[in-house]
Amino acid sequence: MGLPMARSLLAAEFGVYGFDVRPVREFGDFEGRMIADPAEFAARCPTVISVVRDIPQTLELCFGQQALFTGEAAPRRLVVSSTLSPRFLGELATRLPQGTELVDAPMSGAPVAAREARLTFMVGGEEAVVNSLRPLFDAMGNAIHHLGGLGAGMTVKVVNNFVAASSVVAVRHALAAARALGVAPDLLTQVMAQSSGATWFGDNLDAIDWSGEGYGPDNTIGILEKDVNSFLDALRDLPEFDKGELEETVIRNLRKLSPADFS
Repeated sequence: MGLPMARSLLAAEFGVYGFDVRPVREFGDFEGRMIADPAEFAARCPTVISVVRDIPQTLELCFGQQALFTGEAAPRRLVVSSTLSPRFLGELATRLPQGTELVDAPMSGAPVAAREARLTFMVGGEEAVVNSLRPLFDAMGNAIHHLGGLGAGMTVKVVNNFVAASSVVAVRHALAAARALGVAPDLLTQVMAQSSGATWFGDNLDAIDWSGEGYGPDNTIGILEKDVNSFLDALRDLPEFDKGELEETVIRNLRKLSPADFS
């Protein structure tokens, strides 16, 4: 997601640079704007948009091996666009240098929407800071929702992704069932798109890069599992929700997905 987002910012004539633990040669035509040294990257970029996978990688980026926010030339602003538990943002805020502006801005739409600059951003943070960032969001997306203070965007995102993960499981099972019953899956999705079975996942199967993946801890289906766990962590102190039942319903079925369900 990060690379097409950076390309959208560059196309909008922002001064954008990339940093990743992978070698810069892996970034094709963006290689010339990749900075291999984290200290140099931190000094050059006053605003950092983080699109790493999870909480451990976020901590590594900010305070661990990459340590963008521990040096004298730390960036002034951090935008967290990863999907994480909203509970983590309070911890992150206390560890950042005093005066650092923190905004949560997870996005939805999959890589295809990132490439086409039509992501949906769910944003939490102080209004003045969010407004100053809006030109960046507008360059990468076409729906920007400021939902409240810090954590509000992440809360909406993890709830949204619980619904998305549930629909992935349902649609994949529906495709397998249709095939077993003698109905062509493409005919099923055409009808579903115009019926009560319409979903973002089902309506965009051909455009979603990972729509046919089986479960793997390091692929996008595995990331969906992480997102559902982030949702469950957000509910940790709410006893009225049966977290075990929700986990059993969605995560167990995500782990059972295989490419054969789709092909």
